[in-house]
Amino acid sequence: MEAVRIVVHGRVQGVWFRAWLREQAVECGLAGWVRNRRDGTVEALLSGSDAAVEDVIARCRVGPPAARVDHVERFAAAAPDHADFRQIPTE
Repeated sequence: MEAVRIVVHGRVQGVWFRAWLREQAVECGLAGWVRNRRDGTVEALLSGSDAAVEDVIARCRVGPPAARVDHVERFAAAAPDHADFRQIPTE
């Protein structure tokens, strides 16, 4: 099992990125959360099998059709204290 926090840079707010990422994470069986940040990025905590986490990160490098992803930062993280994937309020 792997847990990582990612920060997605580019045109990722106002383009349904959070809802899209939540769908991707649920489809892959991940736990965690996604939220907008005040600096215009999207942040997510992804937790699950190594393969599923890597798959969702790869998808985030492309994003939904209206998004433009410049780059994705990746950080080690602790697993969430819940088993579902949530869209949470802006940081």
